Amino acid sequence: MSWPLEALSADRFLGGKLVLHQPLKGYRAGVDPVLLAASVPARPGESLLDLGCGAGAAALCAGRRVPGLRLAGLERQDSYAELARRNALANGLEMAVYQGDLSAMPEALRQAQFDHVIANPPYFRRDASTRAPQPEREGAMGEDTPLEIWVDAAARRCKPGGFVTFIHRAERLPELMGAFVARLGSLELKPLLPRPGRESQLCLLRGRKNGRAAFRLHAGLLLHAPPAHVSDRDDYTSEASRILRGGEPLIFG
Repeated sequence: MSWPLEALSADRFLGGKLVLHQPLKGYRAGVDPVLLAASVPARPGESLLDLGCGAGAAALCAGRRVPGLRLAGLERQDSYAELARRNALANGLEMAVYQGDLSAMPEALRQAQFDHVIANPPYFRRDASTRAPQPEREGAMGEDTPLEIWVDAAARRCKPGGFVTFIHRAERLPELMGAFVARLGSLELKPLLPRPGRESQLCLLRGRKNGRAAFRLHAGLLLHAPPAHVSDRDDYTSEASRILRGGEPLIFG
């Protein structure tokens, strides 16, 4: 399936440094993949794989921030895989997009390893939530592959000494950390705080293949400022705005 142009919107990311076409109906990337991409400690010349890359938001944000980062993505929905290729080309970035499932990756991808593997898995277990009406959105938001399979696939595609980074909902953190502990070391957790005094809803979790360092719980990133401190057309904190608009890295420590 190929998306017709009239079914897509052109959305600006990183302050307009990246423009992504996304379906008007179905799953649409927000700030989550931008924060995920910003948290990757990548350097020019390294490689990155985005599992479940959708229209390419996370990988392409990382590629725009880090010149010379070699990008790849795996996407099981062929319509989104095709859109990720179009978005990469339109933004002058090279990205190898593979169409396939975590448990049935193309052979070329199975033979490759990467310095960084990232994922923004479906957030919601469908034994405790309601299915989305659009099949494309349901494929991105409703979990039908357990988290441990996501983490196992990421660890297998990661080079020794490389990093695996996931973004996920806070209530799923016990499952996610258990899967990371079984396959990765040197775990680091960065909570994302929606507003002052509010509980964290999302977290970034990073592990290192063959890492041996102790677990680190970092201070959370506050995304939205109190109303009295809002001086812009939105209410992002200055730090969050520098990450989301300016393309600055999200530092864990």
